[in-house]
Amino acid sequence: MNKFMSEALNEAYKGLEERGIPIGSVVVKNGEIIGRGHNRRMQRNSAILHAEMDALESIGRQPASFYSDIVLYTTLSPCSMCSGTILLYKIPHVVIGENRNFLGEEDLLRDRKVIVEVLDDRDCFEVMRNFILSKPLLWNEDIGT
Repeated sequence: MNKFMSEALNEAYKGLEERGIPIGSVVVKNGEIIGRGHNRRMQRNSAILHAEMDALESIGRQPASFYSDIVLYTTLSPCSMCSGTILLYKIPHVVIGENRNFLGEEDLLRDRKVIVEVLDDRDCFEVMRNFILSKPLLWNEDIGT
């Protein structure tokens, strides 16, 4: 597994340990992790704190130019909200652990010239599949259904 995706998966496991939703993300710039996070909707009683949002929030406020060379790693295909944030800040590259449990806005990202890589990682898939099977109502709430 890619070392950065491994770190994103570690974040997903942290979320699971906290009785949250096991999705993790890291932000990489110049080959270094500069931000990390996991879905904290349950933990923080938040409507919007998905893993990608948490990872971006962890790096703090930055000028728009800051995002021009970062890579965002996420264990699950990004939803509409997270994809909108990727587009807003013109994040050029997204690496996705898996998209079989949930297919987000990958086509929209590609249409807007974002490089999208899907690793189809087994561990990312299994942790999410197990969560969805054990907590379907919570999962549906997270994705807005």
